[in-house]
Amino acid sequence: MRVSSQGVTVVALLADPDAPTEIAQRMARVLPDRLADRWGGGRRFDVEVVSEPFTAGTEDLSTLMRRIMDRGSEETWDIVVALTDLPLHSHGRKLVVNLSHEHGLALLSLPSLGGLRLQARARRAVEEAVLSLAGPRATGAEGPPRSQPPLGPFAGRFAPIHPGQVGEEETADLRYVVSGPRGYLRVLAGMVRANQPWRLVPGLSKALAAALATGAVATVNSTVWSLAASLSTPRLVIAMVGSVALMIGWLIVDANLWHRTAEDSPEARKRAALYNASTVVTVGTGVLACYAGLLVINLVWALFILNDQVFASLTRTPLHATEYWTLSWFVASVATAGGALGSGLESDEAIRAAAYSKREQQRRSMLQDDHGD
Repeated sequence: MRVSSQGVTVVALLADPDAPTEIAQRMARVLPDRLADRWGGGRRFDVEVVSEPFTAGTEDLSTLMRRIMDRGSEETWDIVVALTDLPLHSHGRKLVVNLSHEHGLALLSLPSLGGLRLQARARRAVEEAVLSLAGPRATGAEGPPRSQPPLGPFAGRFAPIHPGQVGEEETADLRYVVSGPRGYLRVLAGMVRANQPWRLVPGLSKALAAALATGAVATVNSTVWSLAASLSTPRLVIAMVGSVALMIGWLIVDANLWHRTAEDSPEARKRAALYNASTVVTVGTGVLACYAGLLVINLVWALFILNDQVFASLTRTPLHATEYWTLSWFVASVATAGGALGSGLESDEAIRAAAYSKREQQRRSMLQDDHGD
């Protein structure tokens, strides 16, 4: 690591476009002061944010570390910390961070930090990486004694993070990975967070239009009134689960969101399973949000349009709060099934854009091109 003169260390946050860049820009506002306070001794830290797709076309750790090293050699940076929202793997484990003290480099995989409090966790991880790379192990300069970053800043108290295997020929000299069921769930939550499933709601405009039209018609249909009044709670739950599952399955199959790998290795199959799990959870979260919205809209529509005397004469059931709720719940299920059919009007590109982050879209497009070749 090069150390700038006049007691200033220049830190570059090399971030993939989209979410990693936004995270890097937010942390860059507070990072210089926090690093200076933790280091002490009057050293200053200047932080620059560079938004570049440094992971384009590859997920290989050695290739990525070489790219980061080459990019750093073109500038006068002392330390380079790269951030990506792609899940990276090392020897069958999910990568948290890769560190090269010799070259002053760090590579951080944001999904491994989980789906909650991502900004704070990413900031702490970057802080600890920078302080480790600027420490005596790298330069011999004065500073806080540290042989390697502690596990705490990269995770919560009970997070399944531990040092990972580093090959002799690799650029990195220290690595942290996650493993086990908790580690799998942590990375999965991070991948879903990166995909931003709430974007699925406005992204499926045609499907939502079909669902709203279906719900509006069903709410004023006397046959639907009778069916809703006769259904028990377990049957309403089954109708809800069935309609949501239909919507999820239709979106995944129709837009070809299911990830397939041409490799036959166990590691490739595990990666494919992780990507598919993130797709199901992402789409499922978005569909459930749509379902909740339909439920509220149908309830408001029913409160506005239904006549208690007409309803009671046709169903032989007084129109009370329970009937409003039951009818809206059942109509939401019917409307969701209608929305699944309406999603066929959406283009595959529109569904992928709604379901995935930009980096994940690029990764899947690259894989499709490779399979096509």
